[in-house]
Order: sequence, then C-alpha cells, then structure tokens
Amino acid sequence: MAVESRVTQEEIKKEPEKPIDREKTCPLLLRVFTTNNGRHHRMDEFSRGNVPSSELQIYTWMDATLKELTSLVKEVYPEARKKGTHFNFAIVFTDPKRPGYRVKEIGSTMSGRKGTDDSMTLQSQKFQIGDYLDIAITPPNRAPPPLGRMRPY
Repeated sequence: MAVESRVTQEEIKKEPEKPIDREKTCPLLLRVFTTNNGRHHRMDEFSRGNVPSSELQIYTWMDATLKELTSLVKEVYPEARKKGTHFNFAIVFTDPKRPGYRVKEIGSTMSGRKGTDDSMTLQSQKFQIGDYLDIAITPPNRAPPPLGRMRPY
C-alpha cells in the first residue's frame, strides 16, 4: 500500500515564529493612527507625506499581540476602556506596484472579552518595520461597521 504525503510546498517553507527576547532586542517605533467612529482612515489621508493627526507612537516588538496593543491604546484613551469597546486593526503599507498606500485588515479585539484574534502578533500578519497600524475604535453603544463591502442590492 502506497502512502502519499499531503504536506504542501507552502507548509514546508513556513517557518515557525521565533520567540523574541525583549531584554536583548531593540524595540521598533510603531506609528498607530486611531479613529473613534468605527471606520479606518481613508488611504488619501496618508498620501504625499501626510498622515492623520490622531497619531500614537508606541515602542514595541514584532511579537506584540493585538490584545497587548489594545491595552496600550486604552492607557491613552480612557473612553476606550469601557467594556464592549471594539478595536479593529489594519496594517497600512506602501504599494510597491503603484504609488500610494494599501490597507490590510488583520483582526479585532474587544474590551472585557476574550477573542480569537487576541494572541495574533504583528509578525504573524507580515507587518514590516515602516508600516503603519490603523485602529478603528467603536464605542460599546454603537455596533461595529459590517466587515467587507456592502452589496449594492
């Protein structure tokens, strides 16, 4: 009886995340932009060397989790500490194929609740030093905007 391997080339190339020794590794400067209306910034707000005014600068490491970043944002914005506040994370990066920026939503967290994205790291989402992080904060009394695009019908 023949046995066939089901391991794909992609799985072979995938290297496990190496733990980062925060005592020996220099932190990176993470430029974070927040909104409190539940929507991410428009990409044109990042054009021509401009950035939105709501910037937070966080020194952290590539193994920082979304939950860890959420707690740092809550230290700066006390109103975001309310239970049920929703944080939607996106990486904003330059597009190598054309001028301008692109956005990639990577996950979300919620104050006071455990979630599946809590332990997601910047490194696991292919964050590169120099990229921005955009966090759309939705207060608990408002439902977060639907993910993806709305259908026109």
